[in-house]
Amino acid sequence: MLEHEEAVARILAVVPPVTTECVALDNAHGRVLSERVVSPIDLPGFDNSAMDGYAVRAADVAPATRESPVRLQVAGRVAAGETFSGKITAGSCVRLFTGSPLPRGADAVVMQEDTLAESDQDVLILDSVKPGENVRFRGEDVNCGSQLAEAGEILTAGRISLLGATGFSHVSTARQPVIGLVATGSELREAGELLGAGQIYESNRTGLAGLIRRAGGIPKICPLVPDSIHATCHALEEAIDQCDAVVTTGGASVGEMDFIKAAFQKVGGTMQFWKVAIKPGRPFAFGRRGEKLLFGLPGNPVSALVTFLLLVRPALLRWQGAREVGLPSYPGMLLEPLVNPGERRHFMRVKVDRTGNVASAGVQASHVLGSMAAANGLVDVPPNSTFPAGTSVLVMRWE
Repeated sequence: MLEHEEAVARILAVVPPVTTECVALDNAHGRVLSERVVSPIDLPGFDNSAMDGYAVRAADVAPATRESPVRLQVAGRVAAGETFSGKITAGSCVRLFTGSPLPRGADAVVMQEDTLAESDQDVLILDSVKPGENVRFRGEDVNCGSQLAEAGEILTAGRISLLGATGFSHVSTARQPVIGLVATGSELREAGELLGAGQIYESNRTGLAGLIRRAGGIPKICPLVPDSIHATCHALEEAIDQCDAVVTTGGASVGEMDFIKAAFQKVGGTMQFWKVAIKPGRPFAFGRRGEKLLFGLPGNPVSALVTFLLLVRPALLRWQGAREVGLPSYPGMLLEPLVNPGERRHFMRVKVDRTGNVASAGVQASHVLGSMAAANGLVDVPPNSTFPAGTSVLVMRWE
């Protein structure tokens, strides 16, 4: 039985290499950048005004106060997108608006609130400014040739805005892997169907589909599979042919109705390992067929979601070349004890509030979806240990 870290390392070691595609910038949010990007321009591309006001020579308005204003002649008016062809000389200024190019000869901008226009030709300056005040200088944000983003970074809204501001309309990103979702179990029924005796609604595929999208993959929900070796072989063969990887739920343990491992081997796959020393989720199967991967998750819904987060999510991110593949962790303070009397690490579901206070999300049994629905984090509690109230812990977050 593998430790969590070893299982992740073995999975990441066989993840296929990144393949790339060019996508429009407005469709790139959440995608993983596949190449380093440098700026082709300065940003801003020219000195410009940070606000509405008047471009001046700072020396001309140095003595200005509200009690003793300085009068300047308005030599022109420049809106954003326009330019001033002349040059500011002693005793003159130019009316500007936010983003207007700074005219030649000017070295500062007096904000509109510190002025009093007497006419279109004259304005009173009511306060002094220092050289450079209220001016956004060329290249102060980004210099031409400087790095905007590195390969392996996830494209956030802020980074996309930066790329757009420097003229990019398309970027090279990693291709998103298509992940087949196969749920096995003769007791399973689709939502909306009538339930017979002993039957339940299948929910793992829907929950996992959302997590796959958050990890940059494309989920493909496959039909439900009854408990038989023939049906399982057929379902796996179809999913492997159509997808880059297959995530199954149920049938991964050692019971007589658990067919995932045997079926995968029958269709040409090789099992790499099938037990991980974590709770929930010990019966986790991982296998390969060529560059196609199989992730066999437990059928219990909490176990399926937790093992996906801990073992499958890193693989999907690495498949796209992401630099960071683990769940982000944030410090928190326990409001109550977390107790793990078992022999395996227990990734316990918790609720963490905005101030960092952490409490159990409820009953920790692997079939209890209510506590998973209430949770927004996991805490890794070692075997045979207790974290008392007041303990500082790291909370792994996925949403």
